[in-house]
Amino acid sequence: MPSLEETRLKVLEDFCQAWNDHDIEALMNHMTDDGIFDSSAGPLPVGNRFEGSEQLRQSYLAIFDIFPDAKWNDGNHFICGDRGISEWRFTGTKTDGTKVNLHGCDLFLFDGEKIKIKDSYRKNPA
Repeated sequence: MPSLEETRLKVLEDFCQAWNDHDIEALMNHMTDDGIFDSSAGPLPVGNRFEGSEQLRQSYLAIFDIFPDAKWNDGNHFICGDRGISEWRFTGTKTDGTKVNLHGCDLFLFDGEKIKIKDSYRKNPA
């Protein structure tokens, strides 16, 4: 039987793969129903905040609409208690043809075996 830490690490690995597969159902299955996503950009100190399943779903789908070929590469995942970190290199092409290649990370808070909060940070190449 895997430990809770091992299970949470597997959740982060599977969550990253779901992003790369653009698998909205798998993404949603890893989040709590009252989950929160704080995006890297937006007008608030937290970027943009999306709360609850419907807002999470719409925000995640919007990323796939903006970047139809989005990939989170070179993932490294870490767990410490109810916290997790995923480091990644994002690549994608916007629908206008603009290519993006940057490093970033997500900070996570777990509730049991599910992600309660996904807080995203990224480099902003000039």
